[in-house]
Amino acid sequence: MEEYEGGPMGMGTALVRTAFLVDAVYADAVRHFDLTVPQAQLLCVIMARPFGMFELAKTLGLAKSSISGLVDRCEKRDLVRRESDPGDGRAARVALTAKGAQLADEFHDDVTRRVAELPLSLSEAERATLVDLLGRVVVDNQVPPVFTECPASQGCTESGGS
Repeated sequence: MEEYEGGPMGMGTALVRTAFLVDAVYADAVRHFDLTVPQAQLLCVIMARPFGMFELAKTLGLAKSSISGLVDRCEKRDLVRRESDPGDGRAARVALTAKGAQLADEFHDDVTRRVAELPLSLSEAERATLVDLLGRVVVDNQVPPVFTECPASQGCTESGGS
């Protein structure tokens, strides 16, 4: 446990303060791209592929009624579209429009760059260790793939990095 201003920092404190740091970067990017946090999250989730409404609600941790309103607002901005689900004609999937895909790619690239700059005071080996350890925490806790290393719109797949 290392000593920092305010006393020793344990695992819980370090992770919560890191979450605050990343949240601040994310919130600044959201403002820069004229999005709300839920809109940005929606765009990042469906970058890889279209999602059904129930699947979106589960992934984003929102009620289905909240997802409907969120999708409606994004549709009005021409960022997403509803399309029929080929596996279930009664269900709809949410996909990015061309405008939404471009905005999602730009937002993703900006946030990824900004967050990657946060640990630049660490050595290359320390950054590699940090990536490995955080990746294991994400996998062990079954975090959904809401922000992948390389978006599908750039010809990548989830297995290509995360």
